[in-house]
Amino acid sequence: MLLPYVWEFRGRVILALACLVIAKLANVGVPLVLKEIVDTLDPARALAALPLALLAAYGLLRLSSTLFAELRDAVFVRVTQRAVRRIALTVFRHLHGLSLRFHLERQTGGMSRDIERGTEGISSLLSFMLFSIIPVMLEFALVGAVLLSRFDWRFAAVTFAAVAVYIAFTVAVTEWRMGIRRRANELDSRANSRAIDSLLNYETVKYFNNEEFEARRYDESLRHYEGAAVRSEASLGALNSGQSMIIAAAVTLLMILAAQGVVEKTLSIGDLVLVNALLIQLYIPLNLLGSVYRNIKQAMVDMDRMFRLLGENREIADRPDAADLPPGPATVRFERVDFAYEARRPILHEVSFDIPAGAKLAVVGASGAGKSTLARLLFRFYDVGAGRILVNGADLRELRQSGLRAAIGIVPQDTVLFNDTIHYNILYGRTDASREEVIEAARAAHIHAFVENLPDGYETRVGERGLKLSGGEKQRVAIARAILKNPRILVFDEATSALDSATEQAIQDELDRIARGRTTLVIAHRLSTVMDADEILVMDAGRVVERGAHRDLLAAGGTYARMWALQQEQAVHEAALAHAAKL
Repeated sequence: MLLPYVWEFRGRVILALACLVIAKLANVGVPLVLKEIVDTLDPARALAALPLALLAAYGLLRLSSTLFAELRDAVFVRVTQRAVRRIALTVFRHLHGLSLRFHLERQTGGMSRDIERGTEGISSLLSFMLFSIIPVMLEFALVGAVLLSRFDWRFAAVTFAAVAVYIAFTVAVTEWRMGIRRRANELDSRANSRAIDSLLNYETVKYFNNEEFEARRYDESLRHYEGAAVRSEASLGALNSGQSMIIAAAVTLLMILAAQGVVEKTLSIGDLVLVNALLIQLYIPLNLLGSVYRNIKQAMVDMDRMFRLLGENREIADRPDAADLPPGPATVRFERVDFAYEARRPILHEVSFDIPAGAKLAVVGASGAGKSTLARLLFRFYDVGAGRILVNGADLRELRQSGLRAAIGIVPQDTVLFNDTIHYNILYGRTDASREEVIEAARAAHIHAFVENLPDGYETRVGERGLKLSGGEKQRVAIARAILKNPRILVFDEATSALDSATEQAIQDELDRIARGRTTLVIAHRLSTVMDADEILVMDAGRVVERGAHRDLLAAGGTYARMWALQQEQAVHEAALAHAAKL
């Protein structure tokens, strides 16, 4: 999955590899020149002058080793960062393409943690592969070639055997550690999810005085993570100790062989220095190979959790031949629609109705009757279980989702705002709108005067989920956002539920004005807000039990008439209480 993103910058990859090769050739050249310098300075040779050329070559090789390693890093950093950026963007887009069902079931804290670790894992994997694994392999090959060409076979045999044992031990122990680390990651994500969930529901925690309860739950998660982290670190100590023992044994044996050669006059002092320098240069990076392999495996684990998100299938996807929404005033038709969020719990049963272009249809009923589900199906957050939904005569399943949703504006019952400015939240309705259009939409939603009186005006930040604003203020921002979008179809899902009676009437008049000439679906609890609807549907337990105009439904004396009478009694009672309070 990473290869296409890396190969996009193949020129930089090739240049980085060239710098890598030059750096490693210079690195292996250092001990060879050092051997010549030591042999040249041997008192037995009675040298009259300093070997300046060799000393200059030694310095140049040292410089080249560092310089080309730095150049390699500088050249490759854009490859790494672009790959991280592109993959993170792919995951982000994919998550927005998943169904509402997935997002209702997910835990935001754990998922954000998985994405964060996954993008870090990509950077780690690319860096360690290019800057650690390939250099160690190249240096091992060069050192092996030098040992075979300059010394007898025992030197190469000990080196190769030690490297083989080292790698086998590292792989075996690291694989065992991965299970411990994977468990630690899961517990870390779980602890993070609990913390985020608790903080997002700060007010609820305070309402029920449950700070200590939340702290205990969080501490329980941290305690489990602490145990897994301790086991992980203990296993790391065992790995590092074993690696050090293998390297120490190999270096000691090779130095014994080299010293024996010097004593027997088959090797010079320079050869002893050469063997020691080569082994140090090989075993220092090899000593890091354990942590490199561990980090690569860890990056794989971290990336696996992120890429599993990419593996989530899109429940709602456009067909290859999906068409744009037909132009013109919008008509909406539900034909014998059945739907269930879960197979064992059906929500809608053979719901049928029509909203002609420019007409206003209202849906009323008790909580849980399935009213808001109609809006979710119209937006195609879910597909119907049976029947079909048509807009301008086209089945929603045959239309592009982007075009369909661009034609629909909604004022939801529960308005959640971005943690940004009021201007940004209204502008979200149409992101290319001018500031004047934003202000005009705010005026239409009767929120402009309120915003102007704030110290920062439209640049006032609304806080997490808009919690700095009251319910009514949030609702009016949502109304302004829908007005700015200027859609063909309007959906008001309990749009004035959070407003007081006086404000509700003012907003209702404005909603009636902006809905004029648009196809409008109104989902309401207060019947007084839908009296002027062209048709009213009364829903109960997922079925349409009554339909007709306000007067006709009152005359029928059924469910609607009983709901009306109950709400009128409640309104009279509230008015009496308000009057008594004034006295």
